[in-house]
Amino acid sequence: MIKLTLADMRKMTNHDIDTEILKIKQELFNFRMKLTTRQQVKPHLIKKYKRQLSQLMTIKHEQYFNINNQ
Repeated sequence: MIKLTLADMRKMTNHDIDTEILKIKQELFNFRMKLTTRQQVKPHLIKKYKRQLSQLMTIKHEQYFNINNQ
């Protein structure tokens, strides 16, 4: 996982944001599969991925409304 700051996320293009969102969703899915098969999972990473996903989706939403309002 690449540690992205909010400033870095805001500089990303829509395509890059979509790509990162898909990567994070895939990782969260992998975590859920590991949990169901009783494999070791580091729970703090789930929290970090969820937080980063919500930040990316919020930025994408903000960019969408900024483009439409202008």
